[in-house]
Amino acid sequence: MANVTVIGAQWGDEGKGKIVDWLASRADAVVRFQGGHNAGHTLVVGEQVYKLSLLPSGIVRGTLSIIGNGVVLDPWHLKSEIAKLEGQGVKITRENFAIADNCPLILPIHGELDVMRENAAGAGKIGTTGRGIGPAYEDKVGRRAIRVCDLAHLDALDAQLDRLCAHHDALRAGFGQPPVDRQALLDALREIAPSVLQYAEPVWSRLNTVRKAGARILFEGAQGVLLDVDHGTYPFVTSSNTVSGTAASGSGLGPSSTGFVLGIVKAYTTRVGSGPFPTELEDETGQRLGERGHEFGTVTGRKRRCGWFDAVLVRQSCAISGVTGIALTKLDVLDGFETVKICTGYRLNGKVLDYFPSHAADQANVEPIYEEMEGWQGTTAGARSWADLPAQAIKYIQRVQELIQTPVALVSTSPEREDTILVRDPFVD
Repeated sequence: MANVTVIGAQWGDEGKGKIVDWLASRADAVVRFQGGHNAGHTLVVGEQVYKLSLLPSGIVRGTLSIIGNGVVLDPWHLKSEIAKLEGQGVKITRENFAIADNCPLILPIHGELDVMRENAAGAGKIGTTGRGIGPAYEDKVGRRAIRVCDLAHLDALDAQLDRLCAHHDALRAGFGQPPVDRQALLDALREIAPSVLQYAEPVWSRLNTVRKAGARILFEGAQGVLLDVDHGTYPFVTSSNTVSGTAASGSGLGPSSTGFVLGIVKAYTTRVGSGPFPTELEDETGQRLGERGHEFGTVTGRKRRCGWFDAVLVRQSCAISGVTGIALTKLDVLDGFETVKICTGYRLNGKVLDYFPSHAADQANVEPIYEEMEGWQGTTAGARSWADLPAQAIKYIQRVQELIQTPVALVSTSPEREDTILVRDPFVD
C-alpha cells in the first residue's frame, strides 16, 4: 500500500477538503505539513458541514491527525477550532491528535505586524489573510521563534524574548506602534500553554512507528503550488513551500515516504487576493462561474476571481511537484456552457510561451492562447462512473489530461464524498 501526498495544483481553493476527507476514510494517519490557519477546508459528511483551517481533515472521522513541524501554529485559534468541532460531536484526544513539539507558534504580534504591513503597502499589497502566517515563518528562519516545546519552559524564555522583541520593537516603531508588551505576551502564553501541551510530542517518532507498522499515511498540503514561496507567482505567494517535497521536511519523515502525489485541480481556475491571473474573466461568464461554484474563501469569505482552465499553469505545477495523478474537481460548474475554453499557451512580446515566466511584470502581461471546445447540456453533478457523464464532458477531461501531461486519477462531481469517479486508486498505485 502506498502513502499519498495531496497538494493543490493551482492557487488553492481547488476542493482539497472533500478529496482529503475521501482519502482519510481509508488512511491510518493524516499529516498537515505546512501553512497555518489560512488554509480553509470544507468537509461535507452527511448532513454535517465542517469548516477547518488548521486541524487535519482526518480528525472529523477519528483518523490519527498530526500537525507537523512545517506548520506555524496559532494556539488560540487551535483551542477555538477544537472547541467548535467538539461542539459538532467530534472527539479530539491524544489518541487521535498530535502536534509536533518543534512547531513554531503564531503570536498576536505576528498578526498585528501582518495587518500593519498590508495597510501601509498601498498598491503593493500581497493580499494576505492578515493572520500572521508570514511574520511567523520569518521569525522561524530568523531563529527567534517561540515553539510549542517552549510552552513547557516559559520561565527560561528571557533570551528568546530578547531576540524576538529586538526585531519586532524596531518594526513596530517604524509603524508608530509601542514596543511588545513582554509581560502580557508571557501571561497569554501561560494561559494557553495547557491547551497545546496536552497534544505535544515528537511526532516524527510517532510517524516513523506508524510507517514501520505498514500504516497508510496521508500528507495534507495547504494552499496551492502557484502560491509556493519559490515556485509561485512571487511576491503574491504564501510564506511556505507548498510543493509535495515539503511533506518530507514538514513532517519528519524522509522523501521516500511521501508516496503517490495527488494534485487537486479545479475544472476551471480561481484565485483569492492580488496577483497575476492570465485567464481571469471579469465579465458575465466569470460571474457565472463564481456563482455556480459558490466561490468564496472558506477562511476569509473573500470572493474568488474566476477564469477558464489554464493548462499551462497546471502542467507546470504538476512537473514541479512530481504529481502522479490529478483529482479533477467542480466539473459540474461547467454544465450548461455552450462552449468552454482551455488556455494552452501565452503570448508575451510577440513570442509564444509554453510556461509561466518568473518575473512579475511578465506574469502580468502574458496573454492567454485559448482552445475552444463544445460544452455539454447534460449534468455531471453526482456522477459516480464514466457512464454517468455526458460524452462532451469526457472529451473535456481527456483533453485536460493531455495538455497537462498528467493522468486523471479521480473526478469529483459534487461536495458529497461518495460522488467521486475513481480512475486510479492512489493508495494502491
